[in-house]
Amino acid sequence: MAEVPRNFVLLEELDQGEKHGDGRCSYGLEDPNNDTMMYNWTGSIFGPQHTPFDNQLYQLRIYCGDRYPVEEPKVQFVTRITMPGVDAQTGEVSFKDIDGLERWSRKYGIAHVLRCLYNKMLRRESRVRQIPGPDFPLPK
Repeated sequence: MAEVPRNFVLLEELDQGEKHGDGRCSYGLEDPNNDTMMYNWTGSIFGPQHTPFDNQLYQLRIYCGDRYPVEEPKVQFVTRITMPGVDAQTGEVSFKDIDGLERWSRKYGIAHVLRCLYNKMLRRESRVRQIPGPDFPLPK
């Protein structure tokens, strides 16, 4: 079976992100006018109700490299968050520590990543008190 080219996969994801948001998570290209190869994306997760994340909007940076979707994207919280599976210093997400992402599949996509992070926010082990602070520094 032939693999769908990277850009076709990302165009489909862009279409899905623009038209079918679920109110909890959204995503799109960071700079659609200048990123023709669709490397840099932004995402947002609205914190689940009745959790320490309630009523907070979490911003993420998502990088889809040349081998995406064969290899997982690099995901980093820009908004400071305290949650297992997220590096406390950099905001980088460790897929091996997030249910549903520990074994990456090319069938997954950006929406799946954001839903898994949202679901992690609902888990008991994530219900630690959030400590407000400056957002994570962005990589140069």
